[in-house]
Amino acid sequence: MTTSPVLAKQYVEQRNGGYWIEGTRISLDSVVYSFLNGESPESIAQYFPLLTLEQVYGSIAFYLANRELIDQYLKDAETEFLKMRQTLKEKNVLLYQKVDAAQLQKQDNE
Repeated sequence: MTTSPVLAKQYVEQRNGGYWIEGTRISLDSVVYSFLNGESPESIAQYFPLLTLEQVYGSIAFYLANRELIDQYLKDAETEFLKMRQTLKEKNVLLYQKVDAAQLQKQDNE
C-alpha cells in the first residue's frame, strides 16, 4: 500500500486577533522571536515540547512567506503593549516607583 504525500498543510491559524500554532495555545510570536534571536528549529522545539519539529519548521516557513505582514503584526503588538504599560504606570504610580526602586537596588547589588 502506498501513501500519498501531503501537498499542503496548515501550521498557523489566526484566532482572537493573533496568530497561533494550529491546534495549540502557543503563539506564533514565541516561535518567531526565538527564530529571530538565532535559535535553531531544533532548539525551539526543545523550548516548546508541545510542538513537533515539523510544526516549528512549518511556523518558520509561514513567517518567512508572510514576513512583512507578521513583522507589522509584531510591531503593532509591541506598540499596544507599551501603551498599556504606560497607562498602568500612570494609574499605579506608587507601585511602579517601588518596582523601579527594587530594580535599582538589585542592579547595585550585582
